[in-house]
Amino acid sequence: MAKFVLAGRADCPHFAKAEILADFLQTNLPNFTIHKICQHPKDWKLWLESTCAANGWKHSASPIVWRELVDRGGKGLLLGGFSDFLEHVKEYYGITSDMSTAVMLEIAAENLQTAELCMEEEERFRSLSQPQHIWISSALNPTCYHLIPLLCDPGVLPDKPALWLHLLEVEGSEEALEGLRMEVEDLALPRLQQVSTHTCLDQAFLQACVVILLDEPQSEMEEKAEERLLRAMFDRFRLYGQRMEAGALKDVRVIVAGNTFVNLKADVLLEHAPSIDSSRFVAMATQLENEARAQIARKLQVKPADVRGVIVWGNISGTFHADLQRAQVFQCEGAVWGPPTFSRPVLEMIHDRKWLESDFLRLAGSRRATVATTTQRTAALSAANGIASVLRAWESGSAPGEVCSLGVLSSGQFNGPAGLVFSVPVSFQGGSWTVLPDITISEELQSSLQAAANQLIAEKNIVADVPS
Repeated sequence: MAKFVLAGRADCPHFAKAEILADFLQTNLPNFTIHKICQHPKDWKLWLESTCAANGWKHSASPIVWRELVDRGGKGLLLGGFSDFLEHVKEYYGITSDMSTAVMLEIAAENLQTAELCMEEEERFRSLSQPQHIWISSALNPTCYHLIPLLCDPGVLPDKPALWLHLLEVEGSEEALEGLRMEVEDLALPRLQQVSTHTCLDQAFLQACVVILLDEPQSEMEEKAEERLLRAMFDRFRLYGQRMEAGALKDVRVIVAGNTFVNLKADVLLEHAPSIDSSRFVAMATQLENEARAQIARKLQVKPADVRGVIVWGNISGTFHADLQRAQVFQCEGAVWGPPTFSRPVLEMIHDRKWLESDFLRLAGSRRATVATTTQRTAALSAANGIASVLRAWESGSAPGEVCSLGVLSSGQFNGPAGLVFSVPVSFQGGSWTVLPDITISEELQSSLQAAANQLIAEKNIVADVPS
């Protein structure tokens, strides 16, 4: 049996002509087989040099043809190039090729296109097999425990099939982090490829595609003045921003969550990572939004999930306003009843205006503290759920008509000051968010927005003189 190997550059017309001739011989001769190797032009030279070096051959052009000694074993027998192959076929089989130059060029172009498509497909599969780096700071925070299984759910990060989880606790207990790492591995989550722990910032946020920051003041710092807390926070998040600037992917998604200075933390990050687009940094308002939904649901005696469209404006961990102008309630008993998709405006269903104007905002704003006092632990479960909700929408888009509250860098929308991270209504689509423009700003709402802006400006002024 004659077994030949034909290799060449994808864009080589002579390789195209030899390929067609070899296919004809294999189809019509019972003892003739051909193995073809088509290399992209940028890979051809290196491949040819390494192949010739391995076999002790000397050849510099495309194509190259050799015969495999299948019956005897050992290395192949070099036949030569294009002319050598045609001469061999004519001498042994009495067959020649009369392919025109135009057809040769056409087939060469098709070969090149196919090679490029194969390379793209190979690169895509290679990227799918490479783990995506997910970083969580303050990893010993209880929120992290609830968050990790959610991150590995396919619905949260559907385009990232393999995850490498980095648990960061600056100057934290290595023993505690190691225990957390072991516990995470024991979850045996299919998408989780590797877990690493870090207690310093030397390698922080390298190759990060998602960063979740959970940092809060240490318990011994809670008695300090607010100004000292702000300065300590600024120092930490300035370093975080610098490390992201140096090592994170440019399309990284950064979510800041917590109970203190959430807007300002995001502001510091984007200021110290100037090469990363500001839209990649957001402050999580979903937890506060859901807490407001729960108060509405209790008032109307429905499930919190049946209340939608609540908008949180302003300073997420400070002066905020829960706006109900778009809020709808589903499955609410009343004079008018409809199918599950039927809804009514919340402002039409709640007639107690005194409760709306005073108790509602107070109850929503104190809900987290009430939970912590009652359970003697932080409201970590709802925080983790809020983070996962933001990531899910960021990756897969918002549902039609869905309104999400998100702390983003303001460009002066709604007559607010530009340059502040401010919670506003957004929608997600195609991996990015867009501020919803068609919102009515009443005098009452404008006053609340100004109060929130003043508070954020005051916070920025405190840290403005911190040395870089």
